[in-house]
Amino acid sequence: MKKIIFGAVLVSGLAFGQSKKVLASNVNWWGYKIAKTEASQHTGTVGVKSGNVILKGNNVVGGTFVLDMNSINATDLTGEYRTKLNNHLKNGDFFETNKYPTAVYRITSVKKIAGNKYQVNGNLTAKNKTNPVSFPAVITVNNGVVRLVSDKFSFDRQKFDIAYKSTMKDVVVKDDVDMKVDITAK
Repeated sequence: MKKIIFGAVLVSGLAFGQSKKVLASNVNWWGYKIAKTEASQHTGTVGVKSGNVILKGNNVVGGTFVLDMNSINATDLTGEYRTKLNNHLKNGDFFETNKYPTAVYRITSVKKIAGNKYQVNGNLTAKNKTNPVSFPAVITVNNGVVRLVSDKFSFDRQKFDIAYKSTMKDVVVKDDVDMKVDITAK
C-alpha cells in the first residue's frame, strides 16, 4: 500500500511539476516624467510578498509572484522627498494600496529563445485589472535552485487604471513603467 501511495505522489509530481518557493527577490522599477530619460525619472523597488516557481524537469513551466505594493519605495530620493513620493504612489493617485495591497504576476508559459534566455509570458493583476505582460529573462536551474533574471521590460500602467488623478491627467507622467525582476526559488 505504501508503495502505491508513494508511486502516485511521484507520478503526480512529474505530471504537474515541482513547486519551488521564492526565497529572495529584487524587483526594480522606473517611472518617467514627460520625456523618457534618466533626468526625468524616478527609480525604486517593490518587495515580493510570496511566490513560487513551477518546474517540470529542469524547465520553468509556471509560477506566481505576489508583489507587496505597500513596500513600494523610491530609491532616487531621500528624506522628505522620498516620503512624499512613496505616499503619493500608495494613495489614490496611483496604486491605492489601502484598497489594493498586492499585485500578482502569474506565469502562463515560458518559451526558450537560446541558451539560458527565455521569453516569459504571463498575466499581471493590479487594482483588479488583469493584462498580459511578457519579458525576456535568463533562467537557470542548479541543484534545485531556480534563478530568473529579467531584462528591463515595460508595461502600460494605464491598462491597470494606475492613472495620476490630477488636473494634469497624466500629461506629466509617461504611461510606460519599466521593471527588472530577479527571483531566486528553492
